[in-house]
Amino acid sequence: MFNLQQLLEAERVGKDIHVRVASSEIPSIEDNSAVKKRKKHTRTVLIVVVATVGSGFLTLSAAGLLLLVILWRRSNNASAAAAADDKYEPRDDNSLSFFNYKELKTATKNFSEKLGEGGFGAVYKGTLLNSTLIAVKQLKSLQQSEKQFMAEVKTIGTIQHINLVRLRGFSVESSKRFLVYEYMPNGSLESLLFHQTTATTLSWRFRYQIAAGSARGLAYLHEDCRDCIIHCDIKPDNILLDSEYNPKVADLGLAKIFGREFSRVLTTMRGTRGYLAPEWISGEAITPKADVFSYGMLLCEIISGRRNTDSSEVDSYFPFELASAVSRGGDVASLLDDKLEGNADMEEVGRACRVACWCIQDNEKDRPTMRQVVQILDGVCEVNTPAVPRFLERYAEGSSAATMNYLQGMSSSKE
Repeated sequence: MFNLQQLLEAERVGKDIHVRVASSEIPSIEDNSAVKKRKKHTRTVLIVVVATVGSGFLTLSAAGLLLLVILWRRSNNASAAAAADDKYEPRDDNSLSFFNYKELKTATKNFSEKLGEGGFGAVYKGTLLNSTLIAVKQLKSLQQSEKQFMAEVKTIGTIQHINLVRLRGFSVESSKRFLVYEYMPNGSLESLLFHQTTATTLSWRFRYQIAAGSARGLAYLHEDCRDCIIHCDIKPDNILLDSEYNPKVADLGLAKIFGREFSRVLTTMRGTRGYLAPEWISGEAITPKADVFSYGMLLCEIISGRRNTDSSEVDSYFPFELASAVSRGGDVASLLDDKLEGNADMEEVGRACRVACWCIQDNEKDRPTMRQVVQILDGVCEVNTPAVPRFLERYAEGSSAATMNYLQGMSSSKE
Protein backbone atom coordinates (compact mmCIF):
# COMPACT_ATOMS: atom_id res chain seq x y z
CA MET A 1 0.00 0.00 0.00
CA PHE A 2 1.29 3.47 -0.85
CA ASN A 3 0.36 6.84 0.56
CA LEU A 4 0.22 8.93 -2.63
CA GLN A 5 0.95 12.09 -0.67
CA GLN A 6 4.17 10.68 0.78
CA LEU A 7 5.82 9.20 -2.34
CA LEU A 8 9.20 10.74 -3.05
CA GLU A 9 9.73 12.37 -6.44
CA ALA A 10 11.98 9.52 -7.52
CA GLU A 11 9.40 6.95 -6.47
CA ARG A 12 6.60 8.40 -8.58
CA VAL A 13 7.79 6.52 -11.69
CA GLY A 14 7.69 2.76 -12.02
CA LYS A 15 5.36 2.01 -9.12
CA ASP A 16 2.40 -0.31 -9.49
CA ILE A 17 -0.57 1.22 -7.70
CA HIS A 18 -3.40 -1.09 -6.75
CA VAL A 19 -6.80 0.37 -5.99
CA ARG A 20 -9.08 -1.80 -3.88
CA VAL A 21 -12.82 -1.56 -4.60
CA ALA A 22 -15.86 -3.55 -3.52
CA SER A 23 -16.78 -6.49 -5.74
CA SER A 24 -20.16 -4.87 -6.31
CA GLU A 25 -18.40 -2.05 -8.16
CA ILE A 26 -16.83 -4.47 -10.69
CA PRO A 27 -19.14 -5.74 -13.47
CA SER A 28 -19.41 -9.51 -13.83
CA ILE A 29 -18.88 -11.47 -17.07
CA GLU A 30 -22.65 -11.47 -17.59
CA ASP A 31 -22.72 -7.72 -17.02
CA ASN A 32 -19.95 -7.26 -19.58
CA SER A 33 -21.90 -9.07 -22.27
CA ALA A 34 -24.92 -6.91 -21.60
CA VAL A 35 -22.78 -3.80 -21.73
CA LYS A 36 -21.42 -4.78 -25.14
CA LYS A 37 -24.95 -5.03 -26.51
CA ARG A 38 -25.67 -1.50 -25.30
CA LYS A 39 -22.33 -0.14 -26.42
CA LYS A 40 -23.67 2.18 -29.09
CA HIS A 41 -26.07 3.71 -26.56
CA THR A 42 -23.55 4.37 -23.83
CA ARG A 43 -20.50 6.40 -23.19
CA THR A 44 -17.64 4.96 -21.24
CA VAL A 45 -15.73 6.57 -18.44
CA LEU A 46 -12.24 5.12 -18.40
CA ILE A 47 -10.19 5.66 -15.27
CA VAL A 48 -6.54 4.78 -15.59
CA VAL A 49 -4.05 4.91 -12.75
CA VAL A 50 -0.71 5.57 -14.42
CA ALA A 51 2.62 5.19 -12.65
CA THR A 52 3.95 8.34 -14.30
CA VAL A 53 1.05 10.46 -13.15
CA GLY A 54 1.93 14.10 -12.45
CA SER A 55 2.77 15.40 -9.00
CA GLY A 56 -0.27 17.68 -9.03
CA PHE A 57 -2.64 14.73 -9.27
CA LEU A 58 -0.77 12.93 -6.52
CA THR A 59 -1.91 15.53 -4.02
CA LEU A 60 -5.20 13.67 -3.88
CA SER A 61 -5.26 11.32 -0.92
CA ALA A 62 -5.65 7.61 -1.59
CA ALA A 63 -9.03 7.70 0.12
CA GLY A 64 -10.17 10.60 -2.03
CA LEU A 65 -9.01 8.83 -5.20
CA LEU A 66 -10.85 5.66 -4.25
CA LEU A 67 -14.00 7.60 -3.45
CA LEU A 68 -13.98 9.38 -6.80
CA VAL A 69 -13.38 6.08 -8.65
CA ILE A 70 -16.46 4.59 -6.99
CA LEU A 71 -18.58 7.70 -7.54
CA TRP A 72 -17.59 7.90 -11.23
CA ARG A 73 -18.38 4.18 -11.62
CA ARG A 74 -21.83 4.62 -10.07
CA SER A 75 -22.68 7.73 -12.05
CA ASN A 76 -21.62 6.22 -15.36
CA ASN A 77 -24.83 4.26 -15.81
CA ALA A 78 -26.95 7.37 -15.36
CA SER A 79 -24.77 9.36 -17.75
CA ALA A 80 -24.84 6.59 -20.33
CA ALA A 81 -28.61 6.33 -20.30
CA ALA A 82 -28.90 10.03 -21.10
CA ALA A 83 -26.01 10.38 -23.52
CA ALA A 84 -28.15 10.16 -26.65
CA ASP A 85 -29.94 13.45 -25.96
CA ASP A 86 -27.36 14.92 -23.56
CA LYS A 87 -29.75 15.39 -20.65
CA TYR A 88 -29.77 14.19 -17.06
CA GLU A 89 -32.50 11.92 -15.75
CA PRO A 90 -32.59 11.11 -11.99
CA ARG A 91 -31.55 7.67 -10.80
CA ASP A 92 -33.99 5.35 -9.06
CA ASP A 93 -31.42 4.49 -6.40
CA ASN A 94 -29.69 6.77 -3.91
CA SER A 95 -26.24 6.96 -5.52
CA LEU A 96 -24.72 10.30 -6.44
CA SER A 97 -24.88 11.63 -9.98
CA PHE A 98 -22.23 13.56 -11.85
CA PHE A 99 -23.36 16.80 -13.50
CA ASN A 100 -21.35 18.68 -16.08
CA TYR A 101 -21.05 22.45 -15.92
CA LYS A 102 -23.31 22.97 -18.95
CA GLU A 103 -26.15 21.08 -17.27
CA LEU A 104 -25.92 23.19 -14.12
CA LYS A 105 -25.63 26.44 -16.05
CA THR A 106 -28.78 25.56 -17.99
CA ALA A 107 -30.65 24.34 -14.91
CA THR A 108 -29.92 27.54 -12.97
CA LYS A 109 -30.49 29.88 -15.95
CA ASN A 110 -26.88 30.97 -15.80
CA PHE A 111 -26.94 31.07 -11.97
CA SER A 112 -29.50 33.87 -11.95
CA GLU A 113 -31.66 33.03 -8.91
CA LYS A 114 -29.59 33.15 -5.74
CA LEU A 115 -31.13 31.48 -2.70
CA GLY A 116 -28.45 32.56 -0.27
CA GLU A 117 -24.75 32.85 0.38
CA GLY A 118 -22.52 31.61 3.19
CA GLY A 119 -18.87 31.43 4.05
CA PHE A 120 -18.14 28.71 1.51
CA GLY A 121 -20.15 29.93 -1.46
CA ALA A 122 -23.47 30.89 -3.00
CA VAL A 123 -26.52 28.66 -3.48
CA TYR A 124 -28.71 28.93 -6.59
CA LYS A 125 -32.12 27.54 -7.46
CA GLY A 126 -32.26 25.28 -10.49
CA THR A 127 -34.68 23.13 -12.47
CA LEU A 128 -33.70 19.94 -14.30
CA LEU A 129 -35.19 19.07 -17.68
CA ASN A 130 -37.68 16.74 -15.97
CA SER A 131 -38.88 19.72 -13.83
CA THR A 132 -37.15 18.50 -10.66
CA LEU A 133 -36.09 21.44 -8.50
CA ILE A 134 -32.54 21.50 -7.16
CA ALA A 135 -30.28 23.77 -5.11
CA VAL A 136 -26.78 24.24 -6.52
CA LYS A 137 -23.97 25.39 -4.25
CA GLN A 138 -21.02 26.96 -6.06
CA LEU A 139 -18.02 26.74 -3.76
CA LYS A 140 -15.65 29.67 -3.47
CA SER A 141 -11.84 29.50 -3.46
CA LEU A 142 -10.31 26.23 -4.63
CA GLN A 143 -8.41 25.62 -1.38
CA GLN A 144 -11.49 26.08 0.80
CA SER A 145 -13.89 24.45 -1.63
CA GLU A 146 -11.76 21.32 -1.95
CA LYS A 147 -12.01 20.72 1.81
CA GLN A 148 -15.74 21.32 1.94
CA PHE A 149 -16.32 19.41 -1.28
CA MET A 150 -14.66 16.25 0.03
CA ALA A 151 -16.20 16.67 3.51
CA GLU A 152 -19.72 16.85 2.11
CA VAL A 153 -19.27 14.06 -0.42
CA LYS A 154 -17.83 11.77 2.27
CA THR A 155 -20.63 12.54 4.74
CA ILE A 156 -23.99 13.61 3.38
CA GLY A 157 -23.18 11.98 0.03
CA THR A 158 -22.91 8.51 1.53
CA ILE A 159 -25.72 8.50 4.13
CA GLN A 160 -29.50 8.83 4.03
CA HIS A 161 -31.84 10.12 6.74
CA ILE A 162 -35.18 11.89 6.62
CA ASN A 163 -33.76 14.78 8.67
CA LEU A 164 -30.58 15.26 6.62
CA VAL A 165 -30.60 17.21 3.38
CA ARG A 166 -30.04 14.94 0.39
CA LEU A 167 -27.00 15.47 -1.80
CA ARG A 168 -28.10 14.54 -5.33
CA GLY A 169 -24.74 14.92 -7.03
CA PHE A 170 -21.71 17.05 -7.74
CA SER A 171 -19.72 18.69 -10.51
CA VAL A 172 -16.01 19.20 -11.06
CA GLU A 173 -15.10 21.61 -13.86
CA SER A 174 -11.50 22.84 -13.91
CA SER A 175 -11.16 24.81 -10.67
CA LYS A 176 -14.93 24.99 -10.14
CA ARG A 177 -16.66 22.79 -7.58
CA PHE A 178 -20.44 22.40 -7.31
CA LEU A 179 -22.67 20.44 -4.95
CA VAL A 180 -26.24 19.67 -6.03
CA TYR A 181 -28.88 19.23 -3.31
CA GLU A 182 -32.58 18.56 -3.14
CA TYR A 183 -34.49 21.82 -3.12
CA MET A 184 -36.08 22.96 0.15
CA PRO A 185 -39.12 25.16 -0.70
CA ASN A 186 -39.43 26.75 2.75
CA GLY A 187 -35.82 27.84 2.92
CA SER A 188 -33.87 28.02 6.16
CA LEU A 189 -35.04 28.24 9.75
CA GLU A 190 -33.02 31.44 10.02
CA SER A 191 -35.13 33.20 7.39
CA LEU A 192 -38.41 32.19 9.05
CA LEU A 193 -37.34 33.11 12.58
CA PHE A 194 -35.51 36.38 12.09
CA HIS A 195 -36.43 38.09 8.83
CA GLN A 196 -39.08 40.72 9.26
CA THR A 197 -40.25 40.23 5.66
CA THR A 198 -41.68 36.83 6.51
CA ALA A 199 -45.46 37.12 6.07
CA THR A 200 -46.48 34.55 8.65
CA THR A 201 -45.07 33.71 12.06
CA LEU A 202 -43.75 30.17 12.44
CA SER A 203 -46.26 28.43 14.73
CA TRP A 204 -45.21 26.63 17.90
CA ARG A 205 -46.33 23.31 16.41
CA PHE A 206 -43.88 23.72 13.55
CA ARG A 207 -41.15 25.03 15.88
CA TYR A 208 -41.41 21.96 18.07
CA GLN A 209 -41.48 19.72 15.00
CA ILE A 210 -38.32 21.41 13.75
CA ALA A 211 -36.59 21.07 17.13
CA ALA A 212 -37.38 17.35 17.38
CA GLY A 213 -36.51 16.56 13.76
CA SER A 214 -33.19 18.41 13.92
CA ALA A 215 -32.33 16.44 17.06
CA ARG A 216 -33.04 13.18 15.21
CA GLY A 217 -30.78 14.17 12.35
CA LEU A 218 -27.92 14.96 14.72
CA ALA A 219 -28.47 11.77 16.73
CA TYR A 220 -28.13 9.82 13.48
CA LEU A 221 -24.84 11.54 12.63
CA HIS A 222 -23.45 10.96 16.12
CA GLU A 223 -24.56 7.41 16.81
CA ASP A 224 -25.97 5.56 13.80
CA CYS A 225 -23.39 6.07 11.05
CA ARG A 226 -20.40 3.77 10.66
CA ASP A 227 -18.12 6.59 11.82
CA CYS A 228 -19.05 9.31 14.27
CA ILE A 229 -19.79 12.59 12.49
CA ILE A 230 -19.70 15.91 14.36
CA HIS A 231 -21.47 18.60 12.36
CA CYS A 232 -19.50 21.49 13.92
CA ASP A 233 -21.78 24.29 12.66
CA ILE A 234 -25.32 23.85 13.98
CA LYS A 235 -27.30 27.08 13.63
CA PRO A 236 -30.64 28.20 12.14
CA ASP A 237 -29.02 28.89 8.75
CA ASN A 238 -28.13 25.20 8.44
CA ILE A 239 -31.60 23.84 9.21
CA LEU A 240 -33.57 23.71 5.95
CA LEU A 241 -37.32 23.11 5.70
CA ASP A 242 -39.28 21.12 3.15
CA SER A 243 -42.83 21.83 2.00
CA GLU A 244 -44.25 20.40 5.25
CA TYR A 245 -41.73 22.24 7.46
CA ASN A 246 -39.85 19.03 8.18
CA PRO A 247 -36.28 19.99 9.11
CA LYS A 248 -33.21 18.85 7.20
CA VAL A 249 -29.77 19.35 8.74
CA ALA A 250 -27.55 20.79 6.01
CA ASP A 251 -24.06 22.10 5.26
CA LEU A 252 -21.60 19.52 6.55
CA GLY A 253 -18.61 21.34 5.10
CA LEU A 254 -17.02 21.73 8.55
CA ALA A 255 -17.95 18.23 9.72
CA LYS A 256 -15.41 16.08 11.53
CA ILE A 257 -15.45 12.33 10.97
CA PHE A 258 -13.65 9.87 13.23
CA GLY A 259 -13.79 6.17 14.03
CA ARG A 260 -15.76 4.71 16.90
CA GLU A 261 -12.51 3.71 18.57
CA PHE A 262 -11.82 7.39 19.28
CA SER A 263 -13.75 9.49 21.78
CA ARG A 264 -12.83 13.01 20.64
CA VAL A 265 -11.15 14.92 17.83
CA LEU A 266 -8.91 17.98 17.85
CA THR A 267 -9.76 20.74 15.37
CA THR A 268 -8.78 24.37 14.93
CA MET A 269 -11.71 24.95 12.59
CA ARG A 270 -14.32 27.25 14.08
CA GLY A 271 -18.05 27.24 13.59
CA THR A 272 -20.22 30.31 14.13
CA ARG A 273 -20.03 32.74 17.03
CA GLY A 274 -22.77 32.37 19.56
CA TYR A 275 -23.03 28.60 19.08
CA LEU A 276 -19.57 27.40 20.13
CA ALA A 277 -19.13 25.19 23.19
CA PRO A 278 -16.78 26.52 25.91
CA GLU A 279 -14.33 23.63 25.49
CA TRP A 280 -14.09 24.36 21.77
CA ILE A 281 -13.34 28.03 22.36
CA SER A 282 -10.66 26.95 24.84
CA GLY A 283 -8.94 24.87 22.14
CA GLU A 284 -9.69 21.44 23.62
CA ALA A 285 -10.44 18.35 21.57
CA ILE A 286 -14.17 18.10 20.96
CA THR A 287 -16.79 15.37 21.12
CA PRO A 288 -20.35 15.17 19.77
CA LYS A 289 -21.29 17.15 22.90
CA ALA A 290 -20.01 20.25 21.06
CA ASP A 291 -22.95 19.80 18.67
CA VAL A 292 -25.23 19.33 21.68
CA PHE A 293 -24.18 22.75 23.01
CA SER A 294 -24.82 24.36 19.61
CA TYR A 295 -28.19 22.64 19.46
CA GLY A 296 -29.06 24.08 22.88
CA MET A 297 -28.30 27.58 21.61
CA LEU A 298 -30.39 26.87 18.51
CA LEU A 299 -33.28 25.71 20.70
CA CYS A 300 -33.10 28.96 22.68
CA GLU A 301 -33.63 30.87 19.44
CA ILE A 302 -36.51 28.63 18.38
CA ILE A 303 -38.24 29.38 21.69
CA SER A 304 -37.56 33.12 21.80
CA GLY A 305 -37.73 33.96 18.10
CA ARG A 306 -34.70 36.22 18.43
CA ARG A 307 -30.98 35.83 17.98
CA ASN A 308 -28.99 35.01 21.10
CA THR A 309 -26.39 37.58 20.06
CA ASP A 310 -28.85 40.47 19.65
CA SER A 311 -28.23 41.86 23.13
CA SER A 312 -24.99 43.37 24.45
CA GLU A 313 -26.13 43.02 28.08
CA VAL A 314 -25.82 39.78 30.02
CA ASP A 315 -29.03 40.23 32.00
CA SER A 316 -31.01 40.37 28.74
CA TYR A 317 -29.01 37.61 27.05
CA PHE A 318 -31.75 35.05 26.35
CA PRO A 319 -29.88 31.84 27.31
CA PHE A 320 -29.23 33.45 30.71
CA GLU A 321 -32.89 34.50 30.98
CA LEU A 322 -34.03 30.99 30.09
CA ALA A 323 -31.62 29.22 32.45
CA SER A 324 -32.53 31.52 35.35
CA ALA A 325 -36.28 31.05 34.83
CA VAL A 326 -36.02 27.27 34.47
CA SER A 327 -33.77 26.79 37.52
CA ARG A 328 -36.13 28.70 39.83
CA GLY A 329 -39.28 27.12 38.38
CA GLY A 330 -40.46 30.37 36.84
CA ASP A 331 -43.18 30.95 34.27
CA VAL A 332 -41.88 29.59 30.96
CA ALA A 333 -44.69 31.35 29.07
CA SER A 334 -42.79 34.60 29.54
CA LEU A 335 -39.89 33.11 27.58
CA LEU A 336 -41.95 32.42 24.49
CA ASP A 337 -41.70 34.49 21.31
CA ASP A 338 -44.10 37.43 21.68
CA LYS A 339 -45.26 36.95 18.09
CA LEU A 340 -46.89 33.65 19.10
CA GLU A 341 -49.20 35.51 21.51
CA GLY A 342 -49.16 32.56 23.90
CA ASN A 343 -50.47 30.09 21.31
CA ALA A 344 -48.38 27.09 22.32
CA ASP A 345 -48.48 23.83 24.24
CA MET A 346 -46.94 25.00 27.53
CA GLU A 347 -45.93 21.48 28.49
CA GLU A 348 -43.86 21.30 25.31
CA VAL A 349 -42.48 24.79 25.94
CA GLY A 350 -41.36 23.78 29.43
CA ARG A 351 -39.81 20.57 28.09
CA ALA A 352 -37.95 22.48 25.38
CA CYS A 353 -36.67 25.04 27.90
CA ARG A 354 -35.31 22.33 30.21
CA VAL A 355 -33.65 20.54 27.29
CA ALA A 356 -32.04 23.78 26.10
CA CYS A 357 -30.69 24.51 29.58
CA TRP A 358 -29.21 21.02 29.92
CA CYS A 359 -27.63 21.23 26.46
CA ILE A 360 -25.73 24.46 27.24
CA GLN A 361 -24.14 23.24 30.48
CA ASP A 362 -20.49 24.27 30.37
CA ASN A 363 -19.27 20.81 31.44
CA GLU A 364 -19.80 18.52 28.46
CA LYS A 365 -20.37 15.55 30.78
CA ASP A 366 -23.50 17.24 32.12
CA ARG A 367 -25.03 17.61 28.67
CA PRO A 368 -27.35 14.92 27.31
CA THR A 369 -26.62 13.02 24.12
CA MET A 370 -28.71 13.91 21.10
CA ARG A 371 -30.44 10.53 21.43
CA GLN A 372 -31.51 11.51 24.95
CA VAL A 373 -32.68 14.90 23.64
CA VAL A 374 -34.94 13.11 21.14
CA GLN A 375 -36.40 10.93 23.90
CA ILE A 376 -37.09 13.92 26.14
CA LEU A 377 -38.74 15.97 23.40
CA ASP A 378 -40.83 12.94 22.41
CA GLY A 379 -42.01 12.64 26.02
CA VAL A 380 -40.50 9.17 26.37
CA CYS A 381 -38.50 10.14 29.44
CA GLU A 382 -38.57 12.96 31.97
CA VAL A 383 -35.73 15.29 32.81
CA ASN A 384 -34.87 17.01 36.08
CA THR A 385 -34.65 20.75 36.48
CA PRO A 386 -31.11 21.83 35.53
CA ALA A 387 -28.99 24.41 37.29
CA VAL A 388 -27.95 27.64 35.63
CA PRO A 389 -24.77 26.82 33.66
CA ARG A 390 -21.78 27.91 35.69
CA PHE A 391 -20.22 29.94 32.90
CA LEU A 392 -23.41 32.00 32.65
CA GLU A 393 -23.49 32.59 36.40
CA ARG A 394 -19.81 33.45 36.53
CA TYR A 395 -19.90 35.95 33.72
CA ALA A 396 -23.19 37.46 34.84
CA GLU A 397 -21.22 38.81 37.80
CA GLY A 398 -18.51 40.29 35.57
CA SER A 399 -18.44 42.98 32.93
CA SER A 400 -20.94 42.65 30.11
CA ALA A 401 -18.28 43.29 27.47
CA ALA A 402 -16.05 40.48 28.71
CA THR A 403 -19.06 38.21 29.03
CA MET A 404 -20.32 38.75 25.50
CA ASN A 405 -16.85 38.32 24.02
CA TYR A 406 -16.65 34.93 25.69
CA LEU A 407 -20.20 33.85 24.91
CA GLN A 408 -19.99 34.80 21.26
CA GLY A 409 -16.61 33.15 20.86
CA MET A 410 -14.41 33.36 17.84
CA SER A 411 -16.14 33.91 14.53
CA SER A 412 -13.85 31.83 12.37
CA SER A 413 -10.48 30.18 12.09
CA LYS A 414 -8.87 28.11 9.38
CA GLU A 415 -7.18 24.78 9.84
